Amino acid sequence: MFDYLIRSAPNRTESLGRRGLTPNDSRALFSLHVQEGRSMRSLADAWKCDPSNATWVVDRLEKLGLAERQSVPHDRRVKLVALTKKGQKTRTGLLKEFHRPPLEFAGLDRDDLESLLHVLSKLTPASAVTSQRTPTGLRTATIAARFK
Repeated sequence: MFDYLIRSAPNRTESLGRRGLTPNDSRALFSLHVQEGRSMRSLADAWKCDPSNATWVVDRLEKLGLAERQSVPHDRRVKLVALTKKGQKTRTGLLKEFHRPPLEFAGLDRDDLESLLHVLSKLTPASAVTSQRTPTGLRTATIAARFK
């Protein structure tokens, strides 16, 4: 699995590059929401980095028009970071692209794909398994049908 992830990394990096993003930007994009802002402290904690590094990443996203800082009415010291509409659209596009079945799956038969799904579901946190639909609307278990 590790070898596959390493071999496929250039595809993800290329996709991000077409959008002017780095893997770090991608991680930030996927941890932000449109309606709910997150404090810089919570982002730094989630990313396990120094707050100054989180500030640098958010600055990049702001320059690209993907995120914005918002003031908190009851505490002027706190700024919340939220996705812009462009950020949401970019994240949705990335999710669609990243959830497209890899070409290597075309050589697997339906039983192999279902076995793979079964094993991978054991590695996925329970909260992520509750939805069996990908962002493209395809049921994960029917990926095999796309290649037959």
